[in-house]
Parts: sequence; structure tokens; C-alpha cells
Amino acid sequence: MAAPLTVILFGATGDLAKRKLIPGMLHLFQSGLLEDMRVVGTSLDDMSVDDFRELALKAIKEHSTRTLKDEDWNAFAQRLDYVPMSAGPDALKAAVLRSEELLPGDNELRLHYLSVPPKAALSAVRTIGEAGLVENSRIIMEKPFGTDYESSRKLNRQLHEVFDEAQIFRIDHFLGKEAAQNILAFRFANGLFEPIWHRNSIDHVQIDVPETLGLTQRGDFYETTGAYRDMVVTHLLQMLAFTAMEPPTALEPASINREKTKVFRSMSPIEPSNVVRGQYVGYRNEPGVAPDSETETFVAIKCYIDNWRWAGVPFYLRTGKRMAEGARIISIAFKEPPRSMFPAGSGVGDHGPDHLTFDLSDQPRMSLSFYGKRPGPGYRLDKLSMQFAMKDTNWAGSVLEAYERLIYDAARGDSTLFTSANGVERLWEVSQPLLENPPIVRPYDQGSWGPNQIHQLVSPFSWRLPFERRWREPS
Repeated sequence: MAAPLTVILFGATGDLAKRKLIPGMLHLFQSGLLEDMRVVGTSLDDMSVDDFRELALKAIKEHSTRTLKDEDWNAFAQRLDYVPMSAGPDALKAAVLRSEELLPGDNELRLHYLSVPPKAALSAVRTIGEAGLVENSRIIMEKPFGTDYESSRKLNRQLHEVFDEAQIFRIDHFLGKEAAQNILAFRFANGLFEPIWHRNSIDHVQIDVPETLGLTQRGDFYETTGAYRDMVVTHLLQMLAFTAMEPPTALEPASINREKTKVFRSMSPIEPSNVVRGQYVGYRNEPGVAPDSETETFVAIKCYIDNWRWAGVPFYLRTGKRMAEGARIISIAFKEPPRSMFPAGSGVGDHGPDHLTFDLSDQPRMSLSFYGKRPGPGYRLDKLSMQFAMKDTNWAGSVLEAYERLIYDAARGDSTLFTSANGVERLWEVSQPLLENPPIVRPYDQGSWGPNQIHQLVSPFSWRLPFERRWREPS
């Protein structure tokens, strides 16, 4: 359990706070995981405490997926305070001290959550330092963590002027999802899979995160980042590390982060010739976007990990805006066996290799596909699958949403699912060839799967999405 906790929520009136953070903190309070918690909100909006509580209630009713009882809201509302940024560091400190006086015990913890635009992050850090709120505290930072190798190093140096590295939690909400964590359990708790998690058995790996959403009024921000900086460094490559890491000596933060960092250190630099960049038709008409913008809204990458486990196995990463479907999958394609023993027309290999697929959606699922004989005379093979869906179990109600899990972990000081300074800097380092010499941006239609060149990139394989068959629904 976490110590009595005050969450100082910077950007408390913003979109992320209303959609995820405030509903998530209510659930952590309701569930008893953070029952000794108070929240001090702060933002550029000049409002009263009552106004903030009204905003929080509206956000919970609109965005929470759980039933809200009056008694739960009344108890939680009394734990909400608010200080506008214009009141200054001293007023923020006074509100935090007021909160701590109302918490039990004398070992209170402060958790600063920076739900602010990247350009405001260092200003918030300076405010924390000026207010004298660094001691007994941790800080959660949202992406991006720099825009290249030099800027990430500079950002880390400035952060370390105020906070020790052990206090900094760089959040990747993808890793907070139950299915992402299940990869570790699946690999390391089962003697069936770890021996074949190797270049001798695995043909290639795909990490695919298409989005149907557009910019939602973030054009000026997106122009400075693009799909690669916004999604690949901070999300997809973190998922790659979970998939590719060696067995840690223990399921504890230092061991797991050590193995993730080894993966990043083994990555070969990303070659521009192994990258397809795209921009959806109509992007240049979005508010805040330059009329001649070359910013990519889509990127597909082939990359390699040059170590004994993965040498020669391509990892394919794809993400983009305004695509045909929204999904988050990791798909492991196994090598195909010799086919000569099977008669012509048997169907062996007709549907591609066997796949192990992790669906990282809010309702996590896993699927293992394989060939089996069709009943009856002759020897006709069909593609079959075994599937597991969290919603079909009696533990489905225990699943924490990604932000809930990560706030809870940060409150407990568990950095397993967060990103280290060394890891971030190494990813920017391997990205430098691409950032210095990006390939041209190719147009793609909204509602498609990206530019046609993605098929050449993945050849002789094919993209796992769109699936050739849908997930089975329980009968």
C-alpha cells in the first residue's frame, strides 16, 4: 500500500485530467488502493475550489466507466482542493501543507503529476522547486521526453537540477495496460513459450497501433512532433522492449528496467531506407498546420535488435492518424515448417505463419493461431485459434485502467512500467539517422491503412492488420 498521499495535479482543468486522471483517482480512492489520498489541482484557469469540484464531478459523470455513488463522490469531493497558478508558489505550498495536515500519520508523500504541454513542463518543475515541495515527492511526466538526442539530454539535465532520477516517473500509458504486463507473465511463467521466444523459432514481430482519431485541435503541437516523436519513441519502442527483453533476475523495477535498457542498447540505428512516412489527405487544412507541412501523421518502420536472441529478426512498427481502424496489437509470427510432406492442396501455409497476438485494448485479449486438420476424409488443413479474453473471466472487474495503474505504481515507488533517462536518451540516439535524413512524406487517404509503400517495407511478409478473421465473441 502507498503512504498517505497528496497528488498535486498540474493542468487540472485540461483534457487528460478530465478524461482519465480525475476519474482514475476517484476509482483508486473508491477501491481502497489509495484511500489516504488528497488532490490539489492547479492550472492557468482562475477558479474557486467549489468550481473545481463541480468540474471534477462533470468530468467523472462524462468519462468514468464505473457507477458513481453519492456517498463516494461526497467523500472524494472533500479531498479536492484548487489553487490557480497565478497565485504563485507560496499559495501552492500552503494548499499542500493544508492537505497534509488532514492526512493520517506523519510520513506523507507528494506526487506531482505534470498533465501540461511539453513547453510548460520545466516551468512546472521550477514552480515545485520554488515552493519547496521537492522533498518526499515523486513527479510523473507526460511525453514527449525531448525531440532528439541533444534535447532529451538537456531536458534530463534540467530535471536533475531539481529532482533525483529515482523521483522521476516518465509515463507511458500503453505499458499500464493489463495485456502489456501479461507479456511478462506469458513469457516467463510458462515453460512452453520462453524456449521458443528466439530467432530460431520467430520469423518477425509486428507492433501495430493505428488510430482513427485526428488531431483534436492539437495542430500546433503536432507540427513540432509528428507521428515518430509522438508515438514511436514514447510508446511503440517501449512495447518492443517488453517483448524482446531477457528474463530479469526478479520481477522488481531495477531488474526489469536493466533488461529493457539492454534491449535499447542492442538496437541497430534506424535506417531511413527502412522507414515509410505518410500524411493523411486533408492534414494541411487542420487548424495550426502549415499549408506546406511535411510533418508525418503516419510512420512504419523496420528495425533490428542485434543480440544473440534477436539477430536477423525484423521488428515492424506502424502507427498513424485517421486510419481504417483503431487497434493496439503485438503479433509474434513463428517460422513455418517444411511443407513437402503435405499433399498438394492441403492448405498448409495458405493463411501465413502461426501467430501469437496480444491485443492491448481496454478489454485485453490474446490469441494463438495454428494449423489443424479438418475432420473427414483426405488431408485438408484449416487455420484454428485458441483465444483468451479478460472480459470472459471473473477477474474482469479487477482490471485497473492504464492511468490508474501507473498513478498507483508511482505512489508506491514502483518504476517497472516507467521509462528511465538512459533508456530515453538511447532511443533518441538510435533515431538520429532517421531524424537527420527523413524520407519523403507520402499522402494516404483517411480511413486507409497508410501509403502503399508499407507493403514493400514488410515484404515478403504481410501486415497482421487488418485481421483475416475477427476475434471470436463468447457464445
